[in-house]
Amino acid sequence: MRTSNIPFLLSSLVAFSFAVAGTGLAGSMDDLFERSHHELEDHQKEYVYGVPVVPTVQWTMSSGGRMYDNWMNATDGDAPEETHPSWPATNTKKSGSVTWRCKSCHGWDYKGVAGKYQSGSYYTGIRGITHMQGSDPSAMIGVLRNEAHQYTEEMISDDQARRIGMFVTRGLHDTDAHIDRETGDTTGSAARGANFFQNICAACHGFQGTQLDWGDDSGPAYIGTESNANPWEVLHKIRNGHPGVEMISSRPFGMETAVDILTYVRTLPEK
Repeated sequence: MRTSNIPFLLSSLVAFSFAVAGTGLAGSMDDLFERSHHELEDHQKEYVYGVPVVPTVQWTMSSGGRMYDNWMNATDGDAPEETHPSWPATNTKKSGSVTWRCKSCHGWDYKGVAGKYQSGSYYTGIRGITHMQGSDPSAMIGVLRNEAHQYTEEMISDDQARRIGMFVTRGLHDTDAHIDRETGDTTGSAARGANFFQNICAACHGFQGTQLDWGDDSGPAYIGTESNANPWEVLHKIRNGHPGVEMISSRPFGMETAVDILTYVRTLPEK
C-alpha cells in the first residue's frame, strides 16, 4: 500500500518527465512515479480501482489509458523488482519496474522509436502501437501474454487487458496533429481551456496551477512546469487521468477540450 504523505484529493498529473534538452522527453520526475500515491479513503478506492456496473466506452478507454501509463498504480498491483526481460541491454539508463510500463517502450505519443523516443533515456528501438488502431481489443490479451511482453494474469487480468486493448485500438490520438514535435507548441485555445481549468481542474491544482508541486530541492514542478516540459505526457493524462489517484478524465469532453486545457496550463507559472 502507498504511504507517502501527498495531500488528500491528489487528483493530479503526477510524476511527469522533465524534458531533456534536444530530446523533449525522459527526465527525472518519471523515475519518481511511486511518489505519486497516497492512502485512499474507502470511498475513493471505488473510483480509482473499481469498475462501473455498466462501463461506458469512454470509461473503458480511459481505464486502459491509465494502465498503459502505469498498470501497477492503476490496479494497485505489485511492481516487479527486476528489469523487464525484453528491455534492451543497450539501454542502461532505465531498470526495474519502470521498464514494465507500456509507455516506457511505446511512448507518450504512442509512436515508439518513430516518435519522441527515437532518442533520449527511454530509447529502446521498439516500435509504437499506432498500427493496432482498429483491430480487435480482445487480441490484447494474447499480445500481453506473448514472449515479448510476458505479463501474467496475476499482473494484468484478462478484463484489464481488454481495457488496454480498447485504449490502444479505439482511444489513441495523433499527437502530431495537436503538438509540434520539435517545439512542443500546441494547437488549442488557451481561452477555452481556461474555462474548463478554472471550473474543474483548479479544484485540486489551484487557479494558478501551483497547489500541487512534484518538485524537489532543485526547483518546483507545477502543472505549468510539466506541461511545458512534456506536453505529450500531460495530454495523455488530461485525457485519461493519472493512475492510482482521483484525477478525472476529460475524454468525455472530446479531444478539442483536452488540447485547449493543455494549451492553457502551458501559460501557468513554471516556477
